[in-house]
Amino acid sequence: MSHIVILGAGLGGVIMAYEMREKLGPSDELTVVNLGATYSFVPSNPWVAVGWRKPEEITVALEPIFKQKGIVLKPQGARRVLAPENRVELNDGTVVDYDYLIIATGPDLAFDEVPGLGPDHHTQSVCQTDHAVEAKKAFDALVVRPGPIVVGAVQGASCFGPAYEFAFILDTALRRAKKRDQVPITFVTPEPYIGHLGLDGVGDTKGLLESAMRERHIKWITNAKVTRVESDRMYVEEVDEAGATRTKHELPFAFSMMLPAFRGVPAVYGIEGLVNARGFVTVDKYQRNEAYPNVFAIGVGVAIPPVGKTPLPVGVPKTGFMIESMVTATAENIAALVRGEKPSAVASWNAVCLADFGDEGIAFVAQPQLPPRNVNWSSQGRWVHAAKIGFEKYFLHKVRQGKAETLYENLALHMLGIDKLKEIELEPGE
Repeated sequence: MSHIVILGAGLGGVIMAYEMREKLGPSDELTVVNLGATYSFVPSNPWVAVGWRKPEEITVALEPIFKQKGIVLKPQGARRVLAPENRVELNDGTVVDYDYLIIATGPDLAFDEVPGLGPDHHTQSVCQTDHAVEAKKAFDALVVRPGPIVVGAVQGASCFGPAYEFAFILDTALRRAKKRDQVPITFVTPEPYIGHLGLDGVGDTKGLLESAMRERHIKWITNAKVTRVESDRMYVEEVDEAGATRTKHELPFAFSMMLPAFRGVPAVYGIEGLVNARGFVTVDKYQRNEAYPNVFAIGVGVAIPPVGKTPLPVGVPKTGFMIESMVTATAENIAALVRGEKPSAVASWNAVCLADFGDEGIAFVAQPQLPPRNVNWSSQGRWVHAAKIGFEKYFLHKVRQGKAETLYENLALHMLGIDKLKEIELEPGE
């Protein structure tokens, strides 16, 4: 009998639990440690922030589903991973022992790295559903008293898609409210160019996004370092290719949403051998940590080096599909270890992203996510908005049904030429 513990019940953690349960035997135990007992579909948070979704429409109560599938839920959350002892200390002081640990916590939001940043200070966030609820209040106030918007991401950020999405969603929502003509929008990003996305672009994301921003009268500042934020003003330094300050901007705003940099969560931060300097878990090609080979990691908390050198720190995003490929590989590999076999499954790390604009959008496929790529494709159209709605409904249905995936999903992905796993590599025994 083996005991597998999963830290986190977000996009990766919930699907990890379902897929892992399917791979284990009836005598094996599976426990999920999460802060709270609710799953939220984070990609819909920008819609919550403008009132297009209610929080209850994108959340799922996990306890009854987990109970039905024989998964134990510990909603206290994790205080610290005690990796040398194969234990996790929970926030209430109790401990959980494990044979295998899967870290799927997502990131810690580093708002404190920029003075005045974040929902506790002067800018809004769509990183969490409760943040998006507060952003909706600020958006409602903006509609009543229109003024400038500053939206984007700060230096060190690694998830740029939601920033672009929200800029265009704000544009659409304000046009519907007949207030867009009173609201100038400026997009601020550390990316060296629009559409870089932390991936050095995918297909023609640069051209598509620049064109869309011009069409919608959204100005932008790239290579932008946010130095501080006040109640109605953002201070930005625009740097040159060497990282030296070229221009300083003072941007007044009535509403601002800026994505922060990410770092590892406190439960793992600073554990030597487990995480890098930013607290992200280091893994090999099997999603396994080398210092602690019974510890695996998936999702945003995994350490991935940047695509290339940029004047300001720009991280690599972990898209939903990429995370699901990590889930599948990890489930395969832990199941093999439980059987006394060697791990052999390698995640494809393909990126499939649907960036919604509220009425249309941009989609891109990068295979693999890190260049050079076999597929490097992007496209724009109203079909992307419809596809994003469809995916939201499909994924929430999957979570509520307690399913890791369906035959339909496998067939659709195969028709697109997208696979979650590389061909299985079999390594000879020592």
